[in-house]
Amino acid sequence: MEITRLLRTIKTHHPQADLDLVRLAYDFAEEAHRGQKRLSGEDYVTHSLATAQTLAEMKFSAAIVIAGLLHDVPEDTSVTLEDIKKNFGSDIAGMIQGVTKLGKIKYRGLERYIENLRKMFLAMAEDVRVVFIKFADRLHNLETLDALPPQKRLRVALESLEIYAAIANRLGMGDIKGRIEDLSFKYVYPEEYAWVTGLVRERYVEKERYLRRTGKIVERELSAAGITPISVYGRTKHLYSLYKKLLRYDRDIARIYDLVALRIIVKNVADCYAALGIIHARWKPLKGRIKDYIAQPKPNGYQSLHTTIFCEGGEVVEIQIRTERMHEESEMGVAAHWTYDEGGKGSAQPPQNLRWAQELLKIQKELGKSDDALESLQELKIDVFQNRIFAFTPKGDVIDLPEDSTPVDFAYAIHSDIGDSCVGSRVNDQLVPLSTPLRSGDVVQIITDKNRRAPSQDWLAFVKTQGARSKIKARVRKARRG
Repeated sequence: MEITRLLRTIKTHHPQADLDLVRLAYDFAEEAHRGQKRLSGEDYVTHSLATAQTLAEMKFSAAIVIAGLLHDVPEDTSVTLEDIKKNFGSDIAGMIQGVTKLGKIKYRGLERYIENLRKMFLAMAEDVRVVFIKFADRLHNLETLDALPPQKRLRVALESLEIYAAIANRLGMGDIKGRIEDLSFKYVYPEEYAWVTGLVRERYVEKERYLRRTGKIVERELSAAGITPISVYGRTKHLYSLYKKLLRYDRDIARIYDLVALRIIVKNVADCYAALGIIHARWKPLKGRIKDYIAQPKPNGYQSLHTTIFCEGGEVVEIQIRTERMHEESEMGVAAHWTYDEGGKGSAQPPQNLRWAQELLKIQKELGKSDDALESLQELKIDVFQNRIFAFTPKGDVIDLPEDSTPVDFAYAIHSDIGDSCVGSRVNDQLVPLSTPLRSGDVVQIITDKNRRAPSQDWLAFVKTQGARSKIKARVRKARRG
């Protein structure tokens, strides 16, 4: 890989970037790593360059790309962080220090796993750019896994699925999540990988050909209505994501409608809804498959309109409609916040879909003082990384919860006092048991009784969130001591 390609990529996205400083950083890294080889036999600096190239392709500023070039220098060479600070400034040195502090994450059973998560959350809360550099670093390590012994290959792939892909998903970075998952998939589940690959090989070709024809019809229909789309194209589903969906549908690929989806990028939100109307006027939508993630974004910030239609020749096709900005944020998530600021940390306030990391850090500090911290952190990991839903208070406030959360989880997510005094719940104006699993879009009203002194221990049998569980346990213990 050539430094000239890296410089070209940076210039494309940031014409004003200081390319001389980038070249200087490459020379600095090359000198520091001289004589070092990777297990593949390549010069070590090829890894530094590949990491930086990924960051540049993600449209990050030159400062983040330079930190990517230099990320392994203090840990693997005699050059110090102070040397980097003198040559490249405190901001770049700070990012590299964050990467070094994060260290080499190892998958070594539950205790080390929880410690790794704690490190990742801490890094995100302090400076999320550090995690972007670790993603780029990990992608190249996954691309070169064949050079490692089988046992180590499996460990790296497993931790990539369990930690890196999960965090990328929580940060709304769909493209990075998909790439990490697909690169890890063949090492963690080789037989399943071979099965899914064989299953889709021919179908992808057929579907893509069909979607090209359909895309042209869509463009004509939109143009006739006065809408000029920025682009209309087919996108194939990531292999690991498809595998997980196949498991939910009894391994029947005929039931997967979004194997290849048609993606329509338009200029503004009004065009999104207009395009949806035009498509539904031409083709019949499949009942229950219209999803408005623009009005109700996913908890990780994802926005788009989804519909599934009966298309030409009776084919069932999923269509996604979004603006250019929505598309960038669906691929980049929280990282999109940093692609516009040359050399800066973005705004002082973190974007909404990063605040959970800071909340998490606060919870961890509290848990660190308790005897069952390890068990609690394991539950917290499940809390954070499983699929999310969003429910609403009667006033329209959004409460972000793990899938299958109950009204009790909802009550504690609002405030401990509401959870403790909860006696009933209405979901979409219907009285329901407190154990009822909630769905995205539900409006939940919690009925309280100020005379209630403590929650019921029975709630522990059905609550899903660590926050609710730990508060119920604490209040029940306190009530017993009484």
